[in-house]
Amino acid sequence: MTRKKRILFCPVTFNLAETTRMIQVARALGAGCDPVFMGYEHDFVHLITDAGFPYIACEPAWSDAERDQAMAFDQGRSMTSPFTRELVAARVARERELIREHDARAVVTGSNLTSFIAARAESVPLFFPVPFALTEPQVAQTPHLWLVQGRGRLARIADRLATAAFRGFYNSVPLAPKAFATVARDNGVPPLKTIGSLITADHNLLTEMPWELDGFTLPPSFTRVGPIFADIDAPIPPIVEELAARDEPLVYLALGSSGNRELALQCADGLGKLPVNVVAPIRQFVRDDDELPPNIHVTDLLPAPKLGGLVDAAVIHGGQGTVQTACATGVPFVGMGLQPEQTWHVRLCEKRGNAISLPPKKAGSTEFVLAVDRVLHDPAVRRAAEEVRAAYATEDGAAASARYIEQHI
Repeated sequence: MTRKKRILFCPVTFNLAETTRMIQVARALGAGCDPVFMGYEHDFVHLITDAGFPYIACEPAWSDAERDQAMAFDQGRSMTSPFTRELVAARVARERELIREHDARAVVTGSNLTSFIAARAESVPLFFPVPFALTEPQVAQTPHLWLVQGRGRLARIADRLATAAFRGFYNSVPLAPKAFATVARDNGVPPLKTIGSLITADHNLLTEMPWELDGFTLPPSFTRVGPIFADIDAPIPPIVEELAARDEPLVYLALGSSGNRELALQCADGLGKLPVNVVAPIRQFVRDDDELPPNIHVTDLLPAPKLGGLVDAAVIHGGQGTVQTACATGVPFVGMGLQPEQTWHVRLCEKRGNAISLPPKKAGSTEFVLAVDRVLHDPAVRRAAEEVRAAYATEDGAAASARYIEQHI
């Protein structure tokens, strides 16, 4: 019997979109591959084991404070990184050990940065299903990263200048945490000094629709695979179907792993001013004594792909998985990017016509309320949402990623 090829998956397991993206790719692999997962934090490990994949819990894990610091660093809100030399060295050592122990033929990562050293140190190909935004070729070629919010001519000029400055820092200046350069050298790997080099793998699988790459030239190590988003195997709670059967429109409010309590409460307050019902998987952001508007129904995590045909519109952050789920189900939405990558996703949908982009500081405002009302009732927005849904129906990024990995190992 031919031995199966072991594939080591390394998601950041406190990131919902990333964990579910890895699960989708693992599910799509053929019978000749044997996926196994590893991770450090525990938040969404149950999704991996519920999907039937073996999981290896690793150390050192981050404390809650270190995770918050990592999220702030990722979103550009802080230049302080929790990646100490000791942590990076320990994680790289553990991952190298797992690659050897399991004779892994490939590593598939999300944004688990130590994988970029460990896989190369073990001479194993590294695959990275990744949004195009903030990759080296996107930063090098885009005129606008939407670092400056605003709609007017002055805002566009300011953003073009900010994007040019960011480009220089991102691809040229050694801004990556020093620990990565040091530990890379210690493991015989060329030092990772710039942000761009830190998150560029051997094979970068772009989880985008064709029109999202219009005007860009891709380097040989980048290839488009198409959208990949969560398909959580869970029933729809009765409250969702009950609300969907009522006369009022039903709005879906979801802010992903990168949302926060202030944003959740502001969105809930704004939605409370509309004649709608709201199903909101934001339980992690609210407290039992919060006085939310009566039309806000807080739930745990929902199987978002199953909400198509039940919800009429959505209010979401700009995480690619959440955006792609709305697109694939034909749900028009108001999106509020919490960092440049997320803003890019939402702005492209706005250009397509199926979404409205707002900065997070507008959450709950009159402008926010009017935007939600528009995606609910504007025929042009709803028509665009249906056109995007039809285009998504022809794509399967997970299957394309699996085929690519199998061909290259």
